[in-house]
Amino acid sequence: MEPLSKKVTTESTGLVEAAVLALDCAEPEALAEFYARLLGAEPPTERGTERLEITAPSGTRMAFRRDHGAAPNSWPRPDDSQQAHLELLVSREDMDAVERQVITLGGRPLDTKDNGGLHDTRLYSDPAGHTFSLRSG
Repeated sequence: MEPLSKKVTTESTGLVEAAVLALDCAEPEALAEFYARLLGAEPPTERGTERLEITAPSGTRMAFRRDHGAAPNSWPRPDDSQQAHLELLVSREDMDAVERQVITLGGRPLDTKDNGGLHDTRLYSDPAGHTFSLRSG
């Protein structure tokens, strides 16, 4: 395969520098604040822009794009299946405490029973209705 540019690429380097998960929402400021608090990132100081971005100390990057017509996911309705979701990794020992914080910050529980398996996975929606999970690893 021909390289896309004259830049040297090897098997250990990709063609892009990084990936950012971008969520469309009606109120990017509020959603950026929610995820900044969950991820320990600095909340954005900008207001009224069409796109905000945060970077967590772990390197996780998320963006929030204003979409005036944004509608929340309707998961778990079978006629409108979930297309993608964010998985936030936490230790099994901290799962209950993190769950309490998610709810305190405005997250809504969707399916939060401990599945008893090797990886506890609990499903929530953020304040704008995007589905995400807490997963122990």
